[in-house]
Amino acid sequence: MQTDLHTSKQYDAELAQVRTQVLRMASLVEQQVVYAIESLRRTDVVVSERVIESEIEVNGLEVSIDELCTTIIARRQPNSNDLRVIIMVLKTITDLERIGDEAKKIALGTRGVYAEARGHLPRFANVALVAEIVLGMLRRAMNAFEKLDASDVAAIARQDLEVDEYFQSILRQLLTYMIEDPRTISAALNIIFIAKSLERIGDHAKNISEYVIYMIKGKDIRHVTLEEKERVVES
Repeated sequence: MQTDLHTSKQYDAELAQVRTQVLRMASLVEQQVVYAIESLRRTDVVVSERVIESEIEVNGLEVSIDELCTTIIARRQPNSNDLRVIIMVLKTITDLERIGDEAKKIALGTRGVYAEARGHLPRFANVALVAEIVLGMLRRAMNAFEKLDASDVAAIARQDLEVDEYFQSILRQLLTYMIEDPRTISAALNIIFIAKSLERIGDHAKNISEYVIYMIKGKDIRHVTLEEKERVVES
């Protein structure tokens, strides 16, 4: 009996370690996004370097969490509920790592915007607005993960649709700039790539929030309508 209790405590400690490392990884990735947005606003090379430097630690955490989850599955043979959580953790860290990659693209793209503008920089205020929206989405998604609270999932899905609309608007606006003034083409293309990276960050944040629904309710809400997601959240 004592051995079973000891084993159970070890198992709980391992699951807690997984959770802690995921939240650590999320914190680093969030900071990467913050730095990427700051580099876009301030044209700060030092800030953009911080995004790139953090990538090593983020990648290392992804590998570490992956290995720990694999070990838990092999040794503990988790029940269906715990197994569901572990599988969603593996999906979550993949999305987090990809968000970090997109943050790096933004930081590198920002350098290109100002290096190639040569006094002909198209306006991109909406890009900064989208950046704030997707950062908020990421924070809400990880808050849902930390608390296992699905109440924000539908709201995050709605924000994702909003971000998609903003991206299309930015694309149309920048295409107009390029047609009217070919000198803006290089800078405008970099801004489009930045906007696309932000749109992808929103997609990954939405994915993470949807994994929380699967952890809690065992229901896969990927590829369903917003109305269907709302019904699942409220059920």
